[in-house]
Amino acid sequence: MEEMEEELKCPVCGSFYREPIILPCSHNLCQACARNILVQTPESESPQSRRASGSGVSDYDYLDLDKMSLYSEADSGYGSYGGFASAPTTPCQKSPNGVRVFPPAMPPPPTHLSPALASVPRNSCITCPQCHRSLILDDRGLRGFPKNRVLEGVIDRYQQSKAAALKCQLCEKAPKEATVMCEQCDVFYCDPCRLRCHPPRGPLAKHRLVPPAQGRVSRRLSPRKVSTCTDHELENHSMYCVQCKMPVCYQCLEEGKHSSHEVKALGAMWKLHKSQLSQALNGLSDRAKEAKEFLVQLRNMVQQIQENSVEFEACLVAQCDALIDALNRRKAQLLARVNKEHEHKLKVVRDQISHCTVKLRQTTGLMEYCLEVIKENDPSGFLQISDALIRRVHLTEDQWGKGTLTPRMTTDFDLSLDNSPLLQSIHQLDFVQVKVAWFAFDPGSAHSDIIFSNDNLTVTCSSYDDRVVLGKTGFSKGVHYWELTIDRYDNHPDPAFGVARMDVMKDVMLGKDDKAWAITEGGITKGATIGVLLDLNRKTLTFFINDEQQGPIAFENMEGLFFPAVSLNRNVQVTLHTGLPVPDFYSSRASIA
Repeated sequence: MEEMEEELKCPVCGSFYREPIILPCSHNLCQACARNILVQTPESESPQSRRASGSGVSDYDYLDLDKMSLYSEADSGYGSYGGFASAPTTPCQKSPNGVRVFPPAMPPPPTHLSPALASVPRNSCITCPQCHRSLILDDRGLRGFPKNRVLEGVIDRYQQSKAAALKCQLCEKAPKEATVMCEQCDVFYCDPCRLRCHPPRGPLAKHRLVPPAQGRVSRRLSPRKVSTCTDHELENHSMYCVQCKMPVCYQCLEEGKHSSHEVKALGAMWKLHKSQLSQALNGLSDRAKEAKEFLVQLRNMVQQIQENSVEFEACLVAQCDALIDALNRRKAQLLARVNKEHEHKLKVVRDQISHCTVKLRQTTGLMEYCLEVIKENDPSGFLQISDALIRRVHLTEDQWGKGTLTPRMTTDFDLSLDNSPLLQSIHQLDFVQVKVAWFAFDPGSAHSDIIFSNDNLTVTCSSYDDRVVLGKTGFSKGVHYWELTIDRYDNHPDPAFGVARMDVMKDVMLGKDDKAWAITEGGITKGATIGVLLDLNRKTLTFFINDEQQGPIAFENMEGLFFPAVSLNRNVQVTLHTGLPVPDFYSSRASIA
């Protein structure tokens, strides 16, 4: 619930909305805050002058920002009107949320009048502080905007849930925390006071005792406000205009601007939009779940990078210390380079964690807010905001698109110190890219049915269904080759060998989704050797069986981070062999190319 709090705060004052109104752009403002950011337009831009000139522009058409100079290209915020004598330039201000807003353009209303009753000067203009869209108010002023009663209800429930615990009303000294409330007596009791003052016998036995929170709500409940039309204040909303996407009253249909529009029953559209919002939330919920799992993966990567960094530095120091004193100055340079790579990797991963955390918090806040909105039983109020919420949910879901939940950095330091040159070549000493990688299968990311042995180099499965296991090392560049030998092959199973992303599906055959690339057939028997050649310099993946290449290049355009992968069932057992050089014929062919 706490992550929803930002959805319930006004972008101008930074506090919970009070008497929120809905602008035509679907954003909300406190009624008092809306009054504070009003500015007065020139007479020539008023709705009356536009109608008199026959321009046909409605009272709620957005202003031409270039002509009105509302928005300055030199400043990302707002400024007051300039360019005419009747409105001297006034500096803009910032709200507690960092949103630039206009200062009051007119004296505040008298204190004895409420914001809703105080008159608004003619030709007033309001600019939304969130989307920067501006509009001119008509004769009704702020009363022409519908009130967001759904948002008020959500805020009220949220504040009730955050309120302090209720105290017993009968304790003589230090009141204890109340445990029940009697609806008939309208009194909160702690357990000792309830037993002493409200025994469950006689006439009191028929009284209904409820939890304190429920009693507090029942105290504060009031009859639901009747939704009235903003154009005809004495009429209640009775239908929904499909073209204008808003509730309307009977008089609007008879003589208003909606008379020729398609309308539908208010209750039917209420249920339809609730269903649409619920369906949209289902997809967003899946994205949020994936994001949480992705954050766990990124945090694990931070720890792995730290461990790999320590191990790599120790190896580097040992190699440098074995050389003569002339290597010492170069050693310091190489260590600095490793540390720079270390910090770069950590920065990339931490930045991605921070970005994903913020996006997940916003997504969760939106989800919780939408769920609270769905609980509302006010069709009219719900329909006033449902379209905007549905669009926001779909937009947020699209932001979790493909690639957002993929690590931007590997955990390995694919560098190795080449100490073969002679002493006179010390000044040319540098890192070279790793050509040979040693790794094993990864129990941490494998399906729970996978069985490991031989220091995690040999795997089989306890299930008759195909399960996936990945290698512990991922590759994003260079040329890498490894082999797998078939130790057991019974009843013609169908194992698959190749590479995959970290988030590949683990309970189906490798290659069934779009996150794996594999070979599944062709001369595989007990004792066979399957070779996998991943050439990320040329972005290709090639397979071998018993040292014979299986056709041309199997896959091309291989980009990103790939992990060695195998899928198998209980009828297969395989052993992994790493640290192998690239086949000679492929090396010679690559050098020619």
